[in-house]
This record gives sequence, structure tokens and C-alpha cells, in this order.
Amino acid sequence: MGFRSLRVINDDRIAPGGGFGTHGHREMEIVTYVIDGPLEHRDSLGTGTEIQRGDVQRMSAGMGIRHSEMNPSPTEPAHLLQIWLLPGRTGLRPSYEQRNFPDAEKRGRLRLVASGDGRDDSVTVHHDVDLFATVLTGREQVTHSLRVGQGAWVQVLHGDVKLNEHQMATGDGAAVTAEPRLVLTGIELAEVLLFDLA
Repeated sequence: MGFRSLRVINDDRIAPGGGFGTHGHREMEIVTYVIDGPLEHRDSLGTGTEIQRGDVQRMSAGMGIRHSEMNPSPTEPAHLLQIWLLPGRTGLRPSYEQRNFPDAEKRGRLRLVASGDGRDDSVTVHHDVDLFATVLTGREQVTHSLRVGQGAWVQVLHGDVKLNEHQMATGDGAAVTAEPRLVLTGIELAEVLLFDLA
């Protein structure tokens, strides 16, 4: 049922022309990270947009929002992670934000894509959370230090990596506590998300 403020990660693969019809959410920060293919988003705020690989979308459900997510392609499947985070406070007005983070900004480094304060041009979530993305080739390495009391979640989107001394593969996730320093090392081309969680 979740780890700290991270409630769930849905690994969604949507067939061409398929998707999720209009449905509602309340009191949740929802971050969509597109791995491959197109996704069409429409919501009760009047937002209508297409999301592509490299795009990160943040939707604050707040007091209530309705939306749909469809794959508009007749031939290309879509693959995405939909991440639910508990908000730091309830009763927020629903809102929406989207940014693109090309692979070049993530290659061999931890690129901040979502944060509680929107720094470094990341999307803003309403909680003390930093979400980083990285793309690593073989032997490339990134490190991240955790403050005392912080925890982390590491999610491998594709490829093989080592997290400290633990090997991880496509689809693997790891909850991390009581570790002051995280070292991610690429084994083969990999894409990884790292959540720094209060």
C-alpha cells in the first residue's frame, strides 16, 4: 500500500486505440512518466494535450478532477508509469503541469524532473519529494546522498543496473532506508527513476 509518500506506481502498457475513459481522482498528486509511444490527456480543467516520450506530467487531483488517458495511435503501443504520491496537504485546487526532459539531459546524471519546490525547471508536486531520472550506459555511474531520516525508492524502467551492490533489472523496484549514499551503476543501457522521500 505504498512506501512513505509514494502510494503506487502503475506500469501501464496501452494498446493502439486503447486507454482509460473518463474517471475521477481526489487528494492525490499524480505524475505520469512516458517511456514510449503517445498518450492523449483530457481533463475537467479543460486541458487537452498529447504526451510523448520524455514528457513528465503532474496532475494535482486536489478536491476532485476527472480525466481520460487514451493512446491516439492506430499502430503504436504506449508505455508509461503513472505514479501516485500523497499530497502534503488536502483541499488543494486541482491543477496540471507538463514538461519535456530529453534523454540528453538525463544521460550519465540524475536529472530532477519533479520536486516540492519546482527548482531546476522540474514539475512541482505538493509534497517534500524529489524525483530524479537517469539514463545510464554500461559502467556509467551516478550517486545520490540521502539526508538523515530520508528514504528512497528506485525503479528500473528498462535495462540492468547495480544499486550499491544489488543488481536490478527491468521492472525491479527497491525501497531504501538507513543508507546515506546511493550509487547507481549501469550494466547495460538503462533508464531509472530515483525518488528521494521524506
